[in-house]
Amino acid sequence: MSSHTPTPTNRGHWLTLAVVGLAQLMVVLDATVVNIALPSAQADLGFSDGQRQWIITAYSLAFGSLLLLGGRLSDLMGRKRTFIIGLVGFAAASALGGASGTFELLVASRALQGAFAALLAPTALAVLTTTFTIPKERARAFGVFGAIAGAGGAVGLLLGGILTETVGWRWNLYINVVIAAVALVGALIYLPLLPRTGPRPKLDVPGTLLVSGGLFGLVFGFSNAETDGWDSPLTWGMLTAAVILLAAFVLWQRRAAHPLLPLSIVLDRNRGAAYLSVMVAGAGMFGIFLFVTYYLQLTLGYSPIQTGLAFLPMIGMLILAAQLGTNIFIPRFGPKVLVPMGMTLGAIGMIWLTFLDESSTYAAHVLAPLMVIGFAMGTIMPASMQTATLGVNREFAGVASATVNTSQQVGGSIGTALLNTLAATATADFLVANTPTTPEVGVQAAIAGYSTAYWWGAAFFVAGAIMSALLFRRRGHGLSLAQEPVVQASADPVIAR
Repeated sequence: MSSHTPTPTNRGHWLTLAVVGLAQLMVVLDATVVNIALPSAQADLGFSDGQRQWIITAYSLAFGSLLLLGGRLSDLMGRKRTFIIGLVGFAAASALGGASGTFELLVASRALQGAFAALLAPTALAVLTTTFTIPKERARAFGVFGAIAGAGGAVGLLLGGILTETVGWRWNLYINVVIAAVALVGALIYLPLLPRTGPRPKLDVPGTLLVSGGLFGLVFGFSNAETDGWDSPLTWGMLTAAVILLAAFVLWQRRAAHPLLPLSIVLDRNRGAAYLSVMVAGAGMFGIFLFVTYYLQLTLGYSPIQTGLAFLPMIGMLILAAQLGTNIFIPRFGPKVLVPMGMTLGAIGMIWLTFLDESSTYAAHVLAPLMVIGFAMGTIMPASMQTATLGVNREFAGVASATVNTSQQVGGSIGTALLNTLAATATADFLVANTPTTPEVGVQAAIAGYSTAYWWGAAFFVAGAIMSALLFRRRGHGLSLAQEPVVQASADPVIAR
């Protein structure tokens, strides 16, 4: 082991975890914290309902399309330097958004946030990957990090409600400046700066352009389907272009001298299964936040703060499952058992939600399925995130980490677009079949739409359970979370952290 190998008593490594966890929380919660602020921002800046979705889409487009580039830049520039640039840039973009006086400036600031988040998120995970190499310590660290990745969206809903109701919508953006400042101080003190040795690697420019364009088309296509429908030429045009560009990217990576993403990283069965599991979990997670939020606010009449508080038990179960899994169950059973189990629990929770109607109450009918889904996410995410980066050479830790974030982002985009479309279609069909349209029929139609989304969400999780059970290797076959990583960094690492 090198002199940088962590030991159970190395307090600095756990402070490093706190720093990167704070940065990850900021990035993940920003995907949802602005949602609750949108009505207030719309009233203040005077943009239309049709324009409103661009506040969300601008962030997800920049974030999703630039993640692999951000991960590779962290490999090339060094972890600490990239992390600090990402923090400062994200804080500056957030301050610009909070001070926006026009719709156009707000959209531009959200796109800038997404770009710096694409630099920050994979770097945070790569720091964790290269800092914690002892299996037991690695498991604990990824348990915390996986819980943050799973719970950040719900935390964003709660924080967004509190800030919007108490100090105004602009603080949903300004709050990032505060979080980033704390993380920046921690990064300057606790993140190591290792000197670069050996030849300087080169950036794969053609591969970067191909994959960034392909991911942009993928996220834009699904976002457009959510607003303009699946019959929109722009939707299919962007999705077709995305498939072509991503296929060209794969072909180029097979012959590139300095590939952006060596195919051996994703073609390993365990890592491939982990990336797919994160994608499925992302699709289910974003769907649950969206439709349960609609149900609580529009059907049960909850305020934004009440809605955020309603998700707290779910977060608690997620954290509990993450700690139990990483400390007890993953080392004993491995992801082949844990991930399918989590997927099955997710499906059960989704099916449970289909029984909700206008007479349901939170305590009697909503709380239990939310807790089951929280436990499911806490079982899936840490095991998948550990496996997705296990055994990757330090030189490619950043881009391997970026692939985890890309999987979650693409899964969220696909899940949100598909579930929204399916729910809207079910709602419209219910209204057509139940005329005249009274307020009561309108409520029932909305609930029919939510129920359809939950059934399809359950189907996602069932597919994920089957896929993960088939793809993950048994413990002791190939990479194992209870063993030392197979691919160790060389004695003279090429890349600085």
